[in-house]
Amino acid sequence: MKAVILAAGKGTRMRELTDELPKPMLKVHNKPILEHILEGLLQAGVREIFIVTGFRAEAIENHFGDGSKWQARIACGRQVVQDGTGKAPEVAKEFIGASPFILTYGDILVKPETYQQMIRRYHEGEFSGVITVTRGEDVTKGGLIFFDEHFCLKRLVEKPTPEQLEQLRRQGLLQATEPIWYNAGIYLFEPSLFDFTASLQKSPRGEYELTDAIAGLLAAGLKLAGLEIQGRWVDVRDPEVLAKLEREQ
Repeated sequence: MKAVILAAGKGTRMRELTDELPKPMLKVHNKPILEHILEGLLQAGVREIFIVTGFRAEAIENHFGDGSKWQARIACGRQVVQDGTGKAPEVAKEFIGASPFILTYGDILVKPETYQQMIRRYHEGEFSGVITVTRGEDVTKGGLIFFDEHFCLKRLVEKPTPEQLEQLRRQGLLQATEPIWYNAGIYLFEPSLFDFTASLQKSPRGEYELTDAIAGLLAAGLKLAGLEIQGRWVDVRDPEVLAKLEREQ
């Protein structure tokens, strides 16, 4: 098992905090967000990790080097044109080879055991990947995920419009008595993902979307298992979230 961390963006919502540093290098308890993610992956036994860099790439490359400080193999590669999350994993394609891999954004913090649980879930069946989710209440907040009775992916709706939400209710997919599942942004994939990222078209907002590649996997009949993240899940999206993390013990 290998891992890919997407850390190419600047993180404009962090305002002046990311003038000189990419957001994943901002510190939580005196340690970069990326390093917290790395330590969780290492605890899960993942020791080959690729970091996709972009903005201020040298800050990440200089900090992690070749990974020997952590008894790991770390490689970095730059996403020269930052045109969406769909193409970003392709920077790591050669590094991944034939291995399954965990794919995570470089600004999402979870309990270290989450990565172990993902690997266990992957091995529970003939799956082409694992999609993690969190529970929510506001259906407009993010990517909605729908599962079948075996908690395998049935449908994914990215940032649904009011019309889409009404249609989902009519179809019985959105019910008041059922949990609302949000895409948590941490995945496990087989290298077959790259067959689908290769053929992506730009979305209406002008980017290649990873969720479109996931929809392609699903349309091709490949099974993707779901996993609810237990405990902490933090999208470190702005200075307020960062400050709250600093206050936590």
